[in-house]
Amino acid sequence: MEKEQRESRSGEKFTEELANLGIELNEHQKEQFDQYYELLVEWNKVMNLTGITEYEEVNLKHFTDSLSIERVKDMHQVQSVIDIGTGAGFPGIPLKIVYPELEVVLLDSLNKRIKFLDEVIRTLGLEKIRTIHGRAEDFAKKKEYRECFDLCVSRAVANLATLSEYCLPFVKVEGEFISYKSGDSDEEIRDAEFAVKVLGGKITDVDKFQLPGTDMGRSLVKIKKVKNTAGKYPRKAGLPSKEPLKK
Repeated sequence: MEKEQRESRSGEKFTEELANLGIELNEHQKEQFDQYYELLVEWNKVMNLTGITEYEEVNLKHFTDSLSIERVKDMHQVQSVIDIGTGAGFPGIPLKIVYPELEVVLLDSLNKRIKFLDEVIRTLGLEKIRTIHGRAEDFAKKKEYRECFDLCVSRAVANLATLSEYCLPFVKVEGEFISYKSGDSDEEIRDAEFAVKVLGGKITDVDKFQLPGTDMGRSLVKIKKVKNTAGKYPRKAGLPSKEPLKK
């Protein structure tokens, strides 16, 4: 009973934080987030999906964090999104729950995580969303994925210069890549400017904030695709992380 009351209060806090972002969940969406949470905790017992498993913490540090993109992007204006290095499905699945009209692709290199994501998609009854198993360097060369998406998102921990090489090739000209970074990423963002330019992008906004109810500083780095990415990018597997593009 006490656990239920605690989770009910946590759920109210989650609803409140989303309201601050202009997001209002219906009952079905609330239920989907709870189902997602339960699957995350259940599968986390047998594979490493997240170090965060408390109900309120998952709501804040995974779900609210994923949806904080609304601070810099009107997601109703987006039709297609690809989430690179999606891991346990962040931010792609929370975005899909809140914006069911989105066409979403989740890419991850670990097949165990893909199996988890497929189970989440099935259990939550999500449509127009699919997973792909493999490396961004390979899929970005394929015609059916290259420069096809309005938006690319990534919460992956790679350096921004490296991430830009993975992500910008998927984005249409005039589309955007938005990277979720920690609050103290100024130097990393400055260092990535050259790579972003080479890859056809331009950093247009860096939104710094504190994730509500936590001590986590956050930066959303908004990169606009201003011209086509040269065909030689991304370079072959491993190179973008070993040798990030720099002057």
